[in-house]
Amino acid sequence: MKKVTFKSVIVTFFFCLVGLQALAQKNTAFKTGEELTFKVSFGFLDAAEAKMLIHPKVYHTDNRPTFKIDVFGQTLGVFKLFKVNDNWGSYLDTAKIIPYQSYRHIEEGKYRKHERVLFDHQKKNAHVRLYDRENKELVSTKDYPVPANVQDIVSGFYLLRTMDLKKLKKGDMVTLTGFFDKEVHKINLMYTGKEQLKTKIGEFDTFVFSPIIPKNKLFRGEQPVTVWVTDDANKIPVRIKAKLWVGSLDMEITEAKGLRNN
Repeated sequence: MKKVTFKSVIVTFFFCLVGLQALAQKNTAFKTGEELTFKVSFGFLDAAEAKMLIHPKVYHTDNRPTFKIDVFGQTLGVFKLFKVNDNWGSYLDTAKIIPYQSYRHIEEGKYRKHERVLFDHQKKNAHVRLYDRENKELVSTKDYPVPANVQDIVSGFYLLRTMDLKKLKKGDMVTLTGFFDKEVHKINLMYTGKEQLKTKIGEFDTFVFSPIIPKNKLFRGEQPVTVWVTDDANKIPVRIKAKLWVGSLDMEITEAKGLRNN
């Protein structure tokens, strides 16, 4: 259950948003200090809460100014029996919108994983460092070849927000690329059109996307995941809906602070 309530859907969501570099433009959508909060529901139950935070100050990584971005997720209510307390992060170049480092601190039941990835975009290399259960001792390192300007699970979402989505036409399909869990992932993302959506933070015109996901034991249907992104200057995700073999899961925005454009 823990994978259904948070990890699997979030992973699918972020990787359905990477790889649209052809539409990239100057970032006018987000800034330091932004905070987005989401509620994840499984059926009629509140299953988890997720937060996406851009730290208030600009950091420097490899002598480049970067946003430090954290995504936190934890289970709620009866789902705490399958306790999830995850933190994914990225150091994202403020101009190029590519990651220099990413990290994961995973607590799911008794399972623990601590990982840091260093990206060398010139050499097209991802250097993965794994740490022990307490995140104190380095356990192993390994290098992996990656495509140029590859995204990580967090950075791809922010790349999407820099793009001119109005150029997309209904039915457009884009092949996406990102690095996660020691592998390069590719997925086809279909733009399915516009839709007006009412949320707890307001009513929005939205762009609607649907990743084409291979048949598996988690999702059902040919287009099991749908993502709604606001058609405004901020381009924030406001809803994600996933059809599962054991029901359905909804991730909806509940609060947005520090938006660049009000």
